[in-house]
Amino acid sequence: MSNNQTILNKYISMVDFLAHILGENNEIMLFDVTNPEHSIMAIKNNYISGREIGGPVTDFVLQILKDHGDNADFVTNYEAVSKSKIRYHSSAYFIRNESNEVIGVLCINTDLQPYQNIMDAAHYVARHLLGDPKKHSALGSFNVDPLNLPIEDLTLSSVSRVISAKGIPPERMNQEEKIEVVNELNNLGVFLLKGAVSEVAEQLKTSEATIYRYLKIVQK
Repeated sequence: MSNNQTILNKYISMVDFLAHILGENNEIMLFDVTNPEHSIMAIKNNYISGREIGGPVTDFVLQILKDHGDNADFVTNYEAVSKSKIRYHSSAYFIRNESNEVIGVLCINTDLQPYQNIMDAAHYVARHLLGDPKKHSALGSFNVDPLNLPIEDLTLSSVSRVISAKGIPPERMNQEEKIEVVNELNNLGVFLLKGAVSEVAEQLKTSEATIYRYLKIVQK
């Protein structure tokens, strides 16, 4: 085993560690840039990119290496859109060998949709419980009006993300797994949006009454 490989192998456990700490809306990838055709050494929460272990190096990694590899230890908060139309922020840490050559990159891709959902939910609550949000300077800067935004777009995105992370089709999920999905969506503020229960029930292949029952369980 080469010295470069020994160095990179030490970062594989870091992928699991970061995924556990940062949560499911953060994709963690470890790239071996000395082997571009089979560059991905480890990956967690890959619903964002859809990439797999053994996959090639990405255009993003090649670009940041070209732009920053000679003069930086890391880069942060590059905004991008995946092939599946998920908006995310990407950050990268450069791994170097004893000769100071970049041999690997540790990437974190953060799905922005959960945070957008929270902003949209806050705007919705402000309009319906507090009145016109334009009267409240702290909320007047929001660009999205939930009254004109299709609710199913918000819930579909969130449900799709959470279900994809589970790796199980809704029709094959047991009750405990569906409750976990409802709990995650509740934590994201999805159920503050009008019509969310109906949409979630449809996507989880169950009834609205069942979703309300699950909500009572997770909100205890």
